Amino acid sequence: MVYSFLNVNCSIEGPGGIFNLAAGAAAAEEGITIEASEDKNVMTIGADGKGQHSLIASDACTLTVRLLKTSPLNAALMVMYDLQSASSAVWGQNVFTIVDTGRNDYTVIQSAAFKKKPTITYAKEAGMMEWTFDGIKANSLLGAGQ
Repeated sequence: MVYSFLNVNCSIEGPGGIFNLAAGAAAAEEGITIEASEDKNVMTIGADGKGQHSLIASDACTLTVRLLKTSPLNAALMVMYDLQSASSAVWGQNVFTIVDTGRNDYTVIQSAAFKKKPTITYAKEAGMMEWTFDGIKANSLLGAGQ
């Protein structure tokens, strides 16, 4: 089996635009990360050693997209951020679709909002810009149809 970031597509669709943020978008070497916002299980152990599990209903996640400092998508995302943060009527309406066509992995993140503006660094080397989003619902299917 072979993996290549060239097979990864990550689109954001929301008020202010639709953009690809993966292969072809000057993504940084560190790429894209999707991380659950909380554990799916909480285990509670009583004083007598008996225990229980609680299944947590949340499918929330944090998505981090890392772009090279020189990527033109940084300007597009900043315009999108400024537009969305100006009104609660358009806040939290982004949808991400991440597909790895080589692995048949699919993730859809719904009701996503910018977590904050990215940290802007001016240093010896250009570095990257990290864009972080909170998503209310994330569904993934890894290796579909393989």
